[in-house]
Amino acid sequence: MGIHYERNHKKREIQSSFSKHFEKEAIEEVTHFLASFPNHKPTPLCSLQRLATELGVESIHVKDESKRFRLNAFKATGGLYAVSAELANTLDVSLSEITFSDLRVMANEQEPLTFITATDGNHGRGVAFAASQLGQKSIVYMPKGSSEERLKAIQAEGASAEITDVNYDEAVRMASYTAEKFNYALVQDTAWQGYEEIPLRVMQGYATIAYEIVEELARSGQNPPTHVFLQAGVGSFAAAIATFLYHAYGEQSPKVILVEPDQAHCYYLSFKNQSERTIVDGDMETIMAGLACGEPSTIAFELLQELAEGAFSCTDDVAALGMRMYANPIKEDERITSGESGAVTLGLVYRLLHNKELESFKDQMGLNETSRVLLINTEGDTDVQTYREVVWEGKHS
Repeated sequence: MGIHYERNHKKREIQSSFSKHFEKEAIEEVTHFLASFPNHKPTPLCSLQRLATELGVESIHVKDESKRFRLNAFKATGGLYAVSAELANTLDVSLSEITFSDLRVMANEQEPLTFITATDGNHGRGVAFAASQLGQKSIVYMPKGSSEERLKAIQAEGASAEITDVNYDEAVRMASYTAEKFNYALVQDTAWQGYEEIPLRVMQGYATIAYEIVEELARSGQNPPTHVFLQAGVGSFAAAIATFLYHAYGEQSPKVILVEPDQAHCYYLSFKNQSERTIVDGDMETIMAGLACGEPSTIAFELLQELAEGAFSCTDDVAALGMRMYANPIKEDERITSGESGAVTLGLVYRLLHNKELESFKDQMGLNETSRVLLINTEGDTDVQTYREVVWEGKHS
């Protein structure tokens, strides 16, 4: 079947000191700053009610991040906020007191900074976009096997970008070494000992997605979700969303379920190893390029160790199924363009609710007719060729 689950046996009341950075007041401030970006608006929260009825749950909502700015992915929220925060720090100003336009004017009065990062595509494009919008420079390293289309999209944002001959985690180390050698500003969404401030800013940018979800559900008088399925990768995105929802909903906060490709399932293995932070090595070949990360972020791991119910490890066909489902909705449900990493959660939910042989997992999750499922489509067709091969030609079926 290609789906395996590992429960987090150490889930508990949240105690991490990082949690405070995702309280509502903190993320409200971040949201306010990002809202000052020209033409910014919240992404749509789509209801797949016909699919929910078909699968026997109360509702399925999908936050569609393919509509974020013009970058076709959620990563711009983190990159834009982190780059802005680092620039504001050098200018000795507070983002709570200025707008994005103010920051751009102030930045143009000094020598530009160089921001550097490693990426599978979406994060690097977000950093390059942010640097360009603020008149700064950027350098982007990509792991071997990265899409040429994603490389060109990053270069189109003005970055000096290249595909390396190492995997994602080694590319991160390359970027870190280069940043230290030339005094560049390293902007990663993964943290390690001694490197935490900028990843926290990236994660706060991601948390604005959850802020928008909570606000929209409240405005429309709908109940909070009971289950949220989140793509893991290094875990920064999942931890940011999960921690904000924890603070926003308290005792009503949804069950958090992590989803990973089986070639890069570091959280699945970590939970299997009694929540010991476990690293996956090798090439990690999967169509879910945005999730091909083998080393959990230290900040994210600390938070998700307390918040997540567990983690699913999925083969590529689960992501491909989700892509085709989004592209071919039931009747009135909205059509959504979703890339490989964006669609794996929908493919998983469908199989959990539809396949009898996975019923034990469904029962462990407590998925039933009263469940309100929340998904986030983290990317659109950022690699058009792969998208067409999967959705049009049926690859990875």
